[in-house]
Amino acid sequence: MAQEQANTQTEAKPKAEKQTNCPVCNKPIKRLKRFYRNGIFYCARKCWLANKKKTAEEKNAAENKK
Repeated sequence: MAQEQANTQTEAKPKAEKQTNCPVCNKPIKRLKRFYRNGIFYCARKCWLANKKKTAEEKNAAENKK
């Protein structure tokens, strides 16, 4: 019974997937050249700024529709 409970507890935790590609340009993220902002890894500062600009535009568009 104790072993069954231990097995269900370990199986219940999903493994966090390692982010391997940049969310903006889909390039592979290399360990030495990664840019981390707001909980997400980017391949470069340029991609982070592009994503930041895109989300700001989407937010403004959503506010204008209200």
